[in-house]
Amino acid sequence: MAQKLHGVLTPLITPFGADGEIDHKQLRALVDRSIDGGVHGVCVCGSSGEFQTLTSAERRQVVETVVEHTAGRVPVIAQTGALQTREALELTRHAHEVGADVAMVIAPYYEPLSLDAVKNYYRTVADSVEIPIMLYNMPSVTGVDLQVDTVGELARQCANIDYVKNTSPDMAHAVQLVHELDGLVTTFVGWDSLALSSFVEGAGVMAATANVVPAQLVAVYDAVQAGDLVQAQRLWKNLYPFIGAIDAEPFIAAVKWCLDTSGLAVGPSRIASQPITEASARRLAQLTSDALAQSHA
Repeated sequence: MAQKLHGVLTPLITPFGADGEIDHKQLRALVDRSIDGGVHGVCVCGSSGEFQTLTSAERRQVVETVVEHTAGRVPVIAQTGALQTREALELTRHAHEVGADVAMVIAPYYEPLSLDAVKNYYRTVADSVEIPIMLYNMPSVTGVDLQVDTVGELARQCANIDYVKNTSPDMAHAVQLVHELDGLVTTFVGWDSLALSSFVEGAGVMAATANVVPAQLVAVYDAVQAGDLVQAQRLWKNLYPFIGAIDAEPFIAAVKWCLDTSGLAVGPSRIASQPITEASARRLAQLTSDALAQSHA
């Protein structure tokens, strides 16, 4: 990877066909949609990609498809965390071998571990490969919140721990990570509605809504980078209703529905969730249309 990760990263959703199997053709189209929209990297097999519903073999297939199709146009991040350390090691080594640029690793979930056990898990996985590691902090599912001192300790112990993704609505935590670990770890925020705040503070974002509106999120980032906060706020004010509406729905199902509505059929979610109501569907259709029509000149 020629440069460090930055900016807007798309955690790709996983398209499924009518038979319930992964639709690799649509996955490639989704990659192109994000790259054509100007994103700075794509991530596979994250929470938005429903990794917990994929077999190990399917996760490998998704990584291989995206690495091959991306063909170096942007960095590829592969989420390789698992319930078992052994599986996490296998998936991380596979990602490295097939050309992923970064491994993003969630801690084991369902049964919360002690902090010492989580740190040992991360050290073990990081030491197994040479590619950069992104710690994936998602306390709502792991039961462990990686605080600044823990992230800093791990990054100092493992030279390839370069990134942290903080998926939490706690912006104060993200700000601590950005400023207290500046120069040691690069922070990405995984909460879409915090995108503008994250850019202003110096963090990147990994936003599932970038599957639908990549160019519009990149335009907000570009405006902040150019020092034009008035333009950034104007763009964000127009984009936020769309993001807020998706947040109010079953999230992955809503992202997939918006993609379907915008012309890219990606199939249903494998995760059991309440269906989107007709009223919500109509509202999302209008907001998707409005967001995609937004000028980002």
